Amino acid sequence: MGTVVELRPRAKEEFTSSLGMIIFLASWAMMFSALFFVYGFVRTRAHVWPPPGAPALPIGLPALNTAIMLVSSFSFSSSLMALRAGRRGRFQALVAVTFALGALFLGLQIYVWSSLSQAGLHISSGIYGSVFYAFTTIHALHVAAGLLIMLWVFARSLRGTYSEHNHINVRLCAMFWHFVDAVWVLMFVTLYVL
Repeated sequence: MGTVVELRPRAKEEFTSSLGMIIFLASWAMMFSALFFVYGFVRTRAHVWPPPGAPALPIGLPALNTAIMLVSSFSFSSSLMALRAGRRGRFQALVAVTFALGALFLGLQIYVWSSLSQAGLHISSGIYGSVFYAFTTIHALHVAAGLLIMLWVFARSLRGTYSEHNHINVRLCAMFWHFVDAVWVLMFVTLYVL
């Protein structure tokens, strides 16, 4: 008969919180997977993609946005490592950098939408426009939600809520942010490159 190891209350809470976030992200991964599946289905059924007369999607700004998201993931991971090492000032600075990068991503995404709209690609432009705007808008909403959560984490850090022994909320926020970044990379390759 094996022995049962009982978790300390904080460890149990952290495990439960992490498991909850994994389940939450898995549900969103299924939703994004469905969108990718629909996109693949529509694209394989089309004789020509993009449809004739549709403006070409830019590659430069979305590639820059991909780099921005990757750097933001690195800066958020670095902020968590700084917090675990007890370097609260560095933690706060890196969270602020991550927030600024996320806000820059959204600003550039709005610029891409505006440019494409002026070029004639609208959500009402058929399946091509609908798929593009659905994908990028749903992702942008997740980035905006991540930024709001990050702002909450930052505000709490200013009050001294987090320490090297208390950082579960920061870790959960980082998990969400990394998920949003990974989805963008897949979206960039799928929509803009292939």
